[in-house]
Amino acid sequence: MNRFWRDYNLSIVLAILFLVSWILQTWMGWVEFVSQQEAHSQTAAVFGSDGYIWQWGQSTFENWQSEFLQLLSFVYLTSVFVHRGSHESKDSDEAMQGLLERIDQRLARLEQHGLVSENSGQVVEAARAAALRGR
Repeated sequence: MNRFWRDYNLSIVLAILFLVSWILQTWMGWVEFVSQQEAHSQTAAVFGSDGYIWQWGQSTFENWQSEFLQLLSFVYLTSVFVHRGSHESKDSDEAMQGLLERIDQRLARLEQHGLVSENSGQVVEAARAAALRGR
């Protein structure tokens, strides 16, 4: 169970927050629906042609529609446009590649002058591989 929590805690927390907010939306909507029905001297019902289920469905799908549109537009726009320095942009990858190339060049000069051994190049290659994996 601990491993499951460690591997999926973000999904679990988001699912719990989603369910809690959906339950609260349902309950608050029901309370409002009942008060509206009482104001019109009508009986509140969950199902039927005038039932709460229709208002609940409408508000649920309106929320989902706006959230999906917002998320979809964000994903699309971040795939097309770039904000320099953001995680979505490639400029940080290019900067990392340039830094690794400069380190390689300095190490090669130091090896030529006999200031470092050749196996230190293996250390740089391991660091390069680790940096590229960490993207």
